[in-house]
Amino acid sequence: MEKIIQEAISAKFQEQTRRNFLKETFMGLGGLAMGGVFSACGGNSALKEASLFDTSNPLMARAPHFAPKARSVIYIHMAGAPSQLELFDYKPELQKLNGMDCPQSLLEGKKFAFIRGVPKMLGPQAKFSQHGDSGSWISNYMPHLQSIADELTFIKTVTTDQFNHAPAQLLMHTGSARLGRPSMGSWVTYGLGTENADLPGFVVLNSGGANPDAGKSIWGSGFLPSVYQGVQCRSAGDPILFLNDPEGMSRDLRKASIETINKINEKQFQEYGDPETLSRISQYEMAYRMQISVPEVMNINDEPDYIHEMYGTKPGKAAFSNNALLARKLVEKGVRFIQLFDWGWDTHGTSEDGSIDVGLVNKCRQTDKAVTALILDLKQRGLLDETLVVWGGEFGRTPMAENREGKPNAFKGRDHHAEAFTMFMAGGGMKKGYTHGETDEIGYSAISGKVTPYDIQATILNQLGFDHEKLTYEFQGRPFRLTDVEGEVIKDILS
Repeated sequence: MEKIIQEAISAKFQEQTRRNFLKETFMGLGGLAMGGVFSACGGNSALKEASLFDTSNPLMARAPHFAPKARSVIYIHMAGAPSQLELFDYKPELQKLNGMDCPQSLLEGKKFAFIRGVPKMLGPQAKFSQHGDSGSWISNYMPHLQSIADELTFIKTVTTDQFNHAPAQLLMHTGSARLGRPSMGSWVTYGLGTENADLPGFVVLNSGGANPDAGKSIWGSGFLPSVYQGVQCRSAGDPILFLNDPEGMSRDLRKASIETINKINEKQFQEYGDPETLSRISQYEMAYRMQISVPEVMNINDEPDYIHEMYGTKPGKAAFSNNALLARKLVEKGVRFIQLFDWGWDTHGTSEDGSIDVGLVNKCRQTDKAVTALILDLKQRGLLDETLVVWGGEFGRTPMAENREGKPNAFKGRDHHAEAFTMFMAGGGMKKGYTHGETDEIGYSAISGKVTPYDIQATILNQLGFDHEKLTYEFQGRPFRLTDVEGEVIKDILS
């Protein structure tokens, strides 16, 4: 309690200190000196952008550019890159080449993360069959997903120019392989605001025991005001760390302290016009409301038994299945963008857990039932048509076995592969039971329907009602967008 009170007192008297006086004086002189420089770049563009919003509510609900097909997005990222050749891209010709030396034509001029010398070709380790009226190929690693083949839209020719995890994850989620850009969820929240003032517009749920390689930057807000960054929640323990009041602090006292702090923040915004001050105000107020709303929506214990059976949930534990159920609950409550990250899909063959015939099977067992349940649950509640579900990794896996340092690995595994991998979508205006694109006979390269992460991003924004070229934010003298200067909507996959 003393800490909260001290925070309010400190903020109140900070402006009266000699140190603060000197700091603000020098900032003012610096501003005069740099004013002419920045005026040539369009002035204080961040302030201009902030003026577009209600300063009392930067998360207010806003209309997109045109009528949307989807109201919200659930993006399921399998961090580490699942092997498309064991899951969805059936290549019987690759089986015929199993154990043979890799042709030089597949190696010359190419870069791989770990393959050295001449590796052996590696045939599919899973058994494939066709499912649904669509005849979609899905392996026995995903038996539950097989049952909803006609709800899915497969994109088998996603490519990337990154073959290491962190840069590839950044590119997929922020539109840049380098740090500093806003994540897709942040762009969506910036564009649409939130439908529920008591919950964040962008929620992140992790499983698998670790964060993705790119870290929390892939749900960060970059140069957008920080109010648009993802809020990380947990499926076990307190939903959000430090959300509860300190011992001995009443809710009335908490409210009074926040009101005092925000009066000072409002004064600072009036003086300096920094949009981050608005973010700070909103975040204090949001945190106060979330103390009531978050524990309620993040509680899965009250779900009926048939739902727990459907998802395979593990109440009280950190599990992907819990996160999948929470994603449905968050959509029901109006959250715009829910990001599920599941770590552990990197199958190089250096260990049994990291192999395509044991480790990948185990990861599929942990997630297959819950992903299928999520799609079916959204459908039975009438939510699937307005919710876009996206599933995928950051790149694919090679048709060759990995031979780290030129030597065969201890277990069966594949190296990182940037030239073709599979993603799928469901709901949100997607063409059901449809497969887009085709790879060559061994799954090495896309031969038709090639798409990029920018195209995936443009398509997701399109379904939310945005022209991806017009959803911009002024920064450093020019308008930035999620898709940078690239990206086209994948029209063939739209219903």
